[in-house]
Amino acid sequence: MNKKTTQSLVTEHGVISTVLGKETAFNGTLSFKKPLQISGEFTGDIVSEGFLIISEGAKVKANIKASTVIVGGTIIGNVTATVRLEMLTSGKVQGNIRTAKLQIADGVVFDGNCEMISGEEP
Repeated sequence: MNKKTTQSLVTEHGVISTVLGKETAFNGTLSFKKPLQISGEFTGDIVSEGFLIISEGAKVKANIKASTVIVGGTIIGNVTATVRLEMLTSGKVQGNIRTAKLQIADGVVFDGNCEMISGEEP
């Protein structure tokens, strides 16, 4: 019998509890409290006080507001990360960003403006 072991990603906010998989396409307004990972496609708006990961290969067309956003895929839209925004090597953002802390890896594609904010905004 084959057992497939899946290892959950653990963040500083806990284990990723919800994953929109690579074959998933979702349209609408998304809100969540526990850490969320998007690996597929999403179009709409994302509003949360939680932790969001956009995986490598994911395509998101949305305005995003969350506490922490990790970008490994493509985002077309404005991003507000009240605590931290981290752009991984494979990350692409086409839109404006607002964040308290910003980390950008080599190879990132960013087309927009950046505004640094202080602390957690309402």
